[in-house]
Amino acid sequence: MSKYGVQKAEPMWVIRVRLILLHLGALAVFFVPFQWELVALAAVSYFPRILGVEAGYHRYFSHRSYKTSRVFQFLMAVLGSSSGQRGVLWWAAHHRAHHRHTDTEEDVHSPVHGFWKSHLGWLLEEKNADTHLDHVADFACFPELRLINKYYYVPALLLLVGLGVAGAQGWLGPDINAWQAVAWGFFLPTVLALHSILAVNSLAHGNGRWASYRRFATRDLSLNSIWLALPSVGAGWHNNHHRFSASSRAGFTWYEVDLSYLWLKSLAALRLVWELRPVPAEIMRQGGLLDEEKPKVDQTMG
Repeated sequence: MSKYGVQKAEPMWVIRVRLILLHLGALAVFFVPFQWELVALAAVSYFPRILGVEAGYHRYFSHRSYKTSRVFQFLMAVLGSSSGQRGVLWWAAHHRAHHRHTDTEEDVHSPVHGFWKSHLGWLLEEKNADTHLDHVADFACFPELRLINKYYYVPALLLLVGLGVAGAQGWLGPDINAWQAVAWGFFLPTVLALHSILAVNSLAHGNGRWASYRRFATRDLSLNSIWLALPSVGAGWHNNHHRFSASSRAGFTWYEVDLSYLWLKSLAALRLVWELRPVPAEIMRQGGLLDEEKPKVDQTMG
């Protein structure tokens, strides 16, 4: 019996138009004056928001790989929403379904359906637009999360307006105007963050892809993608993740740089998150990693 029901999305034409406008806005970087400060602005906008997706939407809301307070989980939901990657409950519900049906016909963004559909096409299908709240009942019980899931576009819109005002007022420097601010501070990093995450679906599942490897013989097609790991702030270590998705880390050893895990460790030191779930020794042993790094249980508590 359904407890929370289905939260309806906007009409599909709204979602499609928004995606088109987002990509057109990113092209504006070729039509505004360039200066190196704009690259720094793009980075400052990119990394916090993609961390909100990978460390928040993914590792917390989808997999509960650590614990935090009700206030901080709401703040993470807002940060993730500012990335433009739909609502937190919608995202987590779809990702949990991905893990239940990985690389089968029921996995809506598996490469078994072809590159286009696995990368972006599934987002444009009406059947995937609504949020089935009972699939994330553990978080749908919080009314503030249902609210931010419904109005997920508000944080991104506020960021867009805020950057425009900041540029117009000269708060970002005397040489950065409103058009430069929104092109480099909002549209470009939003599109890059979106495709960095989508590429994990389309490019980190398959066989023999460039600069990728499989450490674990999982039942799916997941790969550890070296070149995706940095822009996706750790999501590119996807074969590791599919072997043990409950871990708060996806990079299982020192040379697998996992920016999301480093961020979570920093938050744990500040007691904003706690009980980061480690990789079990048995799995580390399966991957031949115990000689490289002995896993330690994170005892940081909030």
